[in-house]
Amino acid sequence: MKPSPALNVVLDPVRESLISSSGALLMRETIRVAGLDRVLSVALSSWRPDRAVHDPGKVLLDVATAVALGGDCLADVAAVRAQPAVFGSVASDPTISRLFAALASDDDDAVAAIREARAQARKRVWARHRPLAGVPGTRAGGQVVVDIDATLVGAHSDKENAEPTYKRGYGFHPMTSSIDHGAHGTGDVGVINLRPGRASAWDSTDHITCLDDTLAQLPDNERAQVLVRTDTGGCSKAFLRHITDLGLEYSIGFGGSNAVKAAIEAIPDQAWKAALDGDGEPRDGAQVAELTAWMPPTSRTGTSDDWPPAMRVIARRERPHPGAQLRLSDHNGWRITCFATNTKGPGWTLATLEVRHRQRARCEDRIRALKDTGLRNLPFHGFAQNRIWTEVVALAADLLTWTQILAFDEHEPARRWEPKRLRFRILAVAGRIIHGQRRRRLRLPRDWPWNRLIDTGWSNLRAA
Repeated sequence: MKPSPALNVVLDPVRESLISSSGALLMRETIRVAGLDRVLSVALSSWRPDRAVHDPGKVLLDVATAVALGGDCLADVAAVRAQPAVFGSVASDPTISRLFAALASDDDDAVAAIREARAQARKRVWARHRPLAGVPGTRAGGQVVVDIDATLVGAHSDKENAEPTYKRGYGFHPMTSSIDHGAHGTGDVGVINLRPGRASAWDSTDHITCLDDTLAQLPDNERAQVLVRTDTGGCSKAFLRHITDLGLEYSIGFGGSNAVKAAIEAIPDQAWKAALDGDGEPRDGAQVAELTAWMPPTSRTGTSDDWPPAMRVIARRERPHPGAQLRLSDHNGWRITCFATNTKGPGWTLATLEVRHRQRARCEDRIRALKDTGLRNLPFHGFAQNRIWTEVVALAADLLTWTQILAFDEHEPARRWEPKRLRFRILAVAGRIIHGQRRRRLRLPRDWPWNRLIDTGWSNLRAA
């Protein structure tokens, strides 16, 4: 057996001018195309001290870039600072800390300013390459799907508003929203509303606030046909009525109440129709049926204490997998799940509506990506500083998503990569900057397996 060549490699004390995150040039081009640097600079101009050297918008973008590259605290900006040829002049750690302290002292206005800048940048990105198929404002692939879900973020020290959670952990309970791109993409971040650990996953006021904040993130011409999806945590009369009053559609998990149990027992067996899988093929052993006609009237007095009058309740039954325990809401050995919707019209069969609701599981992927992009741990002690940090996380996550939107075709698998894979294959490639002929060139490794994607992405972004 020949010895491994790696055994003969030694660390040379001589250092060369290399770039360790060459693929991040794609993100820098995305910032240019989206105008994110300009709008952030304008939005945060109130927080720029007199005679300041570093612009607050640029500082926040440098932190977001470090988070997008895999950092999880302010100190990780050092990796960006060490590559001025790509990222320019980067503020020192004390300067960055002072900016976060200044923003946290007026966190409501700071959060509003950052979100307004992010909404303007999203409008420019979507105008160049809309991440959804079809025509805006129509159901033919143009429907904007907003997924809302709460998640838990652990805390390993006594941080402000960190509290015991309902899962017997300790930390925070933010409410998040994402904009689903469908089968050929990932998803934009709507908002991340940080909440104390004891916050309820069923709080209707928090759901309403999260939806309103997310709608403000959408371009005006995209709000005509919005679908709101949540799990049973969003199933409240106040939230569903709010969605209805806005003229939007919803697909909300519906709990197993006594009315649902009575309807399941009363519905005739022929009312159950075959369910579909994600590819549109019949799903073995699964059926769907509408329970609305067998349930009590959803609006008896027309007051705000009633369910919306147009609400439909649809049930799905399936045989539990071997070893699964039955629940109280199950019936005759069937696992029963329900959801409420107000969608009607041609083409929306019960099976199609049920598949659309089940695709809500994609929001779990978005939350996992957020936790892989700075949300897994909130680095500050103060709650206001951590609110600013969650806005940086949203910026970083959107920066990764917008890079995929602008750089890759919707049928390119790289369009669907989650942050970990995108960093490993594209962003973290090393390179060398060569000076000559009054130009600077970045040379990448000759045999890097994903050079084609980098070249294609760079060309698409430069043409945008």
